[in-house]
Amino acid sequence: MTVETTPMLPLVVEGHGESAVERLRARREELRAALRERGALLLRGFDVGGADGFADIVRALSGEPLPYTERSSPRSVIKGNVYTSTDYPPGEEIFLHNENSYQASWPLTLYFHCVRPPLTRGATPLADTRRVLAAIDDEVRREFARRGWTVVRNYGDLVGLPWQEVFATEDRAEVERYCRERDIEARWLPGGGLRTRAVREVVHRHPVTGEPVWFNHATVFHVTTLPESVRLGLLEMLGEENLPSQTYYGDGGPIPYAVMDHLRACYRAAATRFDYRADDVLVIDNMLVSHGREPFTGPRRIAVAMAEPYSPDR
Repeated sequence: MTVETTPMLPLVVEGHGESAVERLRARREELRAALRERGALLLRGFDVGGADGFADIVRALSGEPLPYTERSSPRSVIKGNVYTSTDYPPGEEIFLHNENSYQASWPLTLYFHCVRPPLTRGATPLADTRRVLAAIDDEVRREFARRGWTVVRNYGDLVGLPWQEVFATEDRAEVERYCRERDIEARWLPGGGLRTRAVREVVHRHPVTGEPVWFNHATVFHVTTLPESVRLGLLEMLGEENLPSQTYYGDGGPIPYAVMDHLRACYRAAATRFDYRADDVLVIDNMLVSHGREPFTGPRRIAVAMAEPYSPDR
């Protein structure tokens, strides 16, 4: 097994057709240190061994894979806590984001297994959140630091996800308990719908490195990040208050469109990409690196797993 030492993202760890798990166990501490420094590893050229082997890779580096809770995108279970990547149409981009950064806790490490690469594009672009933070205008950063950011979500059967799927329960009292414990305001709507609101911070410190990172869903959840045709259609059909997700400053004030344009530009300026090969395994430090998805053609199939739960308040 060879390790690339160039400063590109991700760091490539190359195998030669051997099983990944034993090799990774033998170099676990070295690879974990590299992950916390570089932000992402690409395991390439290994025999992964399907969904079971992929889950074993997660266990070798990070421990048991996590269930996908308080979800914001449609996924399907492959096996156990291994899921498909977001089930969105192939022609749509998924903008750069950090998994579950709208929640009170989140996974520190993400895993992506390329079961079948696309014919064209379909990369998982990456952006170092330390670089994103450094690129953001001081005035914009100070305004968010002063006011925080708010995420508002609506759950329904027609647009977005049903609350029963998001919270994995049919019990309203259980949803209320879950939200109360995580500083989420929950409001039941006429007709059985649910709206939640939560105020979060935009900058967090990494629990291992201590570095400040731009870690939030303020950009990806904002309606202006959607393609124009989708944005205009949703606003006409639902109105802003009923959008599946929308973001504001922490006091509820609107975030100016120019600020959102600036934030998207900062992400894109920091972004890098690579083309998937079959059996690639991409490992991401979820706080140091944001990820997205390019549009693609062909039968792309990417399995996803999450590990190492972290709560900044515990």
